[in-house]
Amino acid sequence: MEKAKKIILFDGLCNVCNGFVQFVIKRDHKDVFQFTSLQSDVGQRLLKERKIDTTKIDSVVLIEPGVAFYIKSDAALEVGKSLKGYRTVSKIFQLIPSKIRDIVYDLIAKYRYEWFGKREACMVPSPEIRAKFL
Repeated sequence: MEKAKKIILFDGLCNVCNGFVQFVIKRDHKDVFQFTSLQSDVGQRLLKERKIDTTKIDSVVLIEPGVAFYIKSDAALEVGKSLKGYRTVSKIFQLIPSKIRDIVYDLIAKYRYEWFGKREACMVPSPEIRAKFL
């Protein structure tokens, strides 16, 4: 793990989460992010170190090593603030209280497999993007 890089933990079986990861990779021109699935050994260790309860959080988590970690809508908006063209949108959405944002986030998270499908196994990154994964 590179200390300067932010780490996105995602549900490796979720089609929405995998789409989010692909979205970020395409726009991560400054190479800010690394990725790992929640199901991986690395992901489980990172969650445990931060005492994140996986019975309550089962989608995207953003870790800024040595700084903080973010969950739910805060994680998504913090990611957006690091992507050119999405900083302003993220800042605007952060004006909405997180309790309200998280109601929508939790609804999508709860039904994401039903609405968007589920993979049989975590995605295997292509050789071109393999270095971005832990």
